[in-house]
Formats: sequence, structure tokens, C-alpha cells
Amino acid sequence: MARPGPEQRPVVLATPHGDARATTYAATVAGTAARCTLLLGHGAGGGVAAPDLVAMAAGLPAHGVDVVLVEQPWRVAGRRLAPRPAVLDDAFVAVAAQLAPQHPLLVGGRSAGARVACRTAAALGAAGIVALAFPLHPPGRPGRSRAAELVGAGVPTVVVQGTRDTFGGPDVLRAAVSSTSIEVVDVPGADHGFSVRARDGGEQARAEALRRAVADTAAWLGRHAWPTGRLGTPR
Repeated sequence: MARPGPEQRPVVLATPHGDARATTYAATVAGTAARCTLLLGHGAGGGVAAPDLVAMAAGLPAHGVDVVLVEQPWRVAGRRLAPRPAVLDDAFVAVAAQLAPQHPLLVGGRSAGARVACRTAAALGAAGIVALAFPLHPPGRPGRSRAAELVGAGVPTVVVQGTRDTFGGPDVLRAAVSSTSIEVVDVPGADHGFSVRARDGGEQARAEALRRAVADTAAWLGRHAWPTGRLGTPR
């Protein structure tokens, strides 16, 4: 799997619920300023080293995107359990306010981080949402749908979803948001953590699927993140 390129030193930012940490992977398009900033938060069961977050931080800067990985205060403090949603939302908003990018802001994240992005996008004036492994419902409990968070965000949204995600696969997601313009990108063979079974190609297949997911996300950003509809050309 590709690794992110040179990064800024992580910045510690105060929030109402403790210190958060933000690491920026700057756009690498030669001679062109970043076209947008994408803030990505992590899930409730892990941090910013998740494969999908790493893939986005590695791939999107070459398309003119500043990617900022945001580590919530509970992770920075070494706690094992995520706090209630309102606390996560407050911390994410506080981080975004302090970073204050000069070009269009987009928000996103994986799993619980995607939910945070959906709930805070309007308040932050975000131009769009990149939702990775959105947990549509708890495994085995499709009746407890969280589709309202996606639909209610009110901004252009792309969802990158593994075809074996037990929290709701791409087809289930498409059915849940069929009356909207939300786009869903399939990650073939991937589960909620974007792992691919050995019989389906294992690590090599996952790396290729995530590369395609990054390319599809970059194309979506080009259509929705700014008025020109054009991304910078990768070096």
C-alpha cells in the first residue's frame, strides 16, 4: 500500500474536550495551490493509521488536495472508548475552526468519523463530505438505519464502501439514499476495515481497490468541490 508523502509536524489543537492532533499532507501539484482542504476523522475502534485514511493521505495530494488527518482528543489522551457523539462533534468543529483553510473545506472520515462529518458539515460550511465505510446500521440490525445522517447533511456527499461491509454494503446504501444525489463508490471484496480475504487477493487486492477508491474520490472532488470542476494535474 502506498504511504503518505512528506507531512507537516502534527499540530496539537485545544478543544473543549481536550487536545486533538492534526497532521497535514499538503497538495503536491507542481506550481498550483491546493484546490481544497479535506479534513478526515478516524473511527471509534482505531486511529488515523487506518488503511483507507492512509490511502487518501497518500493519493489525494497529487490531485491538488490538502489532506488533514484529525485525531480526536480521546485517542490523543490514550483512552480506549470513544465518547458520546456530541463530544466528538464539538472537538471536530473546534479543530476545523482553528485550521481555517483559505480554500474550499470538505470534511469526512471513516466509520464513526464519517458520521461526525455528516453531523457537522453544515455548521462548518463544508463544500462536501467524503464518507469512508459509513456505518449505515449495526451488523445484523438493518432496522437501526443511520441513513438520516447522510441524507440530512445537506451537502454533496460521496460514500466509499466495501462490498463485504457488515455495517451496510454499497447496494444497501444506494437503496437507502436513492432519492438523493449521494454517490456510492464500491471497494470490491473489502469489509468494514477495507480488508480483503486471502482467497479474493488479500493485501494486493486491497491495495488495488483502495487505489481505485482514491481515484474515484478525486474524480468526485473534481465534479463537486469547486466551481471549475477541475482538479490540478498530478505530477
